[in-house]
Amino acid sequence: MNKNILNKFDMEDFHVSKTFNTPEVFFSTSEGILRIEGRSIPEDPGNFYDEIITMIHHYFEKPRENTRVEIKLEYINSGSSKYMLELMRILKHNYDKGKDCMVNWYYEEDDESIQELGQHYQATVKIPLKLIPLKLIEYY
Repeated sequence: MNKNILNKFDMEDFHVSKTFNTPEVFFSTSEGILRIEGRSIPEDPGNFYDEIITMIHHYFEKPRENTRVEIKLEYINSGSSKYMLELMRILKHNYDKGKDCMVNWYYEEDDESIQELGQHYQATVKIPLKLIPLKLIEYY
């Protein structure tokens, strides 16, 4: 693993700004809160998510007492959903080792595809995952 990447993750916060194709990612390691919000339709999902996955692995070497993941997606493509599943599996692995991990999965109340994806992760990965519907006005 690249030593410069790990040094980068020793910082308190990690932030990736939102673009038209990628979500905002904010991770406060001091609070144990990871937020992913926006659209996830990058041309190369690996290029976007690999660093985030590496950062999560590094975080779980010395996690906070509680880790909370907040996900609010407008849209996610199939390539990104594979990385989201990888994130859920990392959380599951650490949850099974006794770490306190939970996911809040937000979706617009009329967005069945994002709701069903959350339900799929909830059933497949079996970690505490709360589905939270939002009215359109709350989302923006």
